[in-house]
Amino acid sequence: MDEKLMKRITRTITNLRNNNMAAYYVESKDEVVPLLKTLMNDGETVTHGGSETLKECGVSELLNSGAYNYLDRSKAQTPEEVEEIYRKAYVADTYLASANAVTESGLLFNVDGNSNRVSAILYGPKQVVFICGCNKIVRDLDEAVLRLKTVAAPKNTKRLNCATYCAKEGECLAMGRDASYMCDGCRSPQRICCNYVVSALQRHKDRLKVIIVGEELGY
Repeated sequence: MDEKLMKRITRTITNLRNNNMAAYYVESKDEVVPLLKTLMNDGETVTHGGSETLKECGVSELLNSGAYNYLDRSKAQTPEEVEEIYRKAYVADTYLASANAVTESGLLFNVDGNSNRVSAILYGPKQVVFICGCNKIVRDLDEAVLRLKTVAAPKNTKRLNCATYCAKEGECLAMGRDASYMCDGCRSPQRICCNYVVSALQRHKDRLKVIIVGEELGY
């Protein structure tokens, strides 16, 4: 790995720990599932937010192994069943997710439309485990916003077939302004950038856990 990147990863992990978040480093996505097994107990209730990173790391196979009480929203037959799973997530033992960005100063930046993911990050599940490729590391919140508006949101809206400006143009229509434009954007009813959450110093030590992977993963 590039020495400069490794220094960024090390600095980020140190600062996440300084903010009372447990932080881990693995070189490749193949090491994610073995590490997750050490962080979760057999029989516990587990669920997750939507994430391409989780798919790339083979987390679905682990959750479907029968070792856990997996709240799988993909098995829901109706919107009401999906909503029920969203609500059950708040009493889960483990909630799995990725982050939109991780700053070198140890902040987690997450943005949602429906907001079942960010609400579970804030409160409810006993622990939240983030799996983040090294491409999610940014210098600061300004760069996190830039990443959201030029990478994460455009790619996710395109994946989800959302009728938004960024899905069509590849970047948010608010681009070109300073950092104060964080919440600016389109007025599409399918907009996915509705609620913004920054996780800083945590009161509950190690409830949030972050696995940094030395590969580019997800959006």
